[in-house]
Amino acid sequence: MSKNQLSPTQQSELLAILKKRFEKHPNRHHGLEWSKIQEKLEANPNKLWSLNEMERTEGEPDVVDYDKEMDEYVFYDCATETPKGRRSLCYDKEALEARKEFKPENNVIDTATSMGIELLSEDEYRYLQQLGKFDLKTSSWIKTPSKIRQLGGALFADFRYETVFIYHNGAQSYYAVRGFRGSLRV
Repeated sequence: MSKNQLSPTQQSELLAILKKRFEKHPNRHHGLEWSKIQEKLEANPNKLWSLNEMERTEGEPDVVDYDKEMDEYVFYDCATETPKGRRSLCYDKEALEARKEFKPENNVIDTATSMGIELLSEDEYRYLQQLGKFDLKTSSWIKTPSKIRQLGGALFADFRYETVFIYHNGAQSYYAVRGFRGSLRV
């Protein structure tokens, strides 16, 4: 078994968690059948490992879409607040290296890459907010356009006053209430 692979027991446990969440939140995936999703997951053990990383860091991944053209199910972190296991991170490696003191443990981009997931874009974050209310007390880093990043900034989002807000901050900043949400295509 490779480093990025779950044991059969871990796979069964994760699939049970994902199925239960899928059944609990039908509004997130109208018209999709769990049996087809499970079949796809079982055929992609590396994707199961990534979903397990999302679950392990308290992201509560769930299916939010199906891309017919690519024949892929799309999972997002659907925890009510930004995942607890992915908070207090600056935006990227460059930002981490720029900090002179009080460096965070890691950065968002490298953490997402190591998990095999993608950071949500602004459009994806707005789509997520149509499926429920997320980040009412926290915020989440989102993909930042290169022009903004080159100038030292990075974007994050939250949901306040029944509205999605997109903000900016120095990429080297980090906060106990800011993490990141990811997506995974299977």
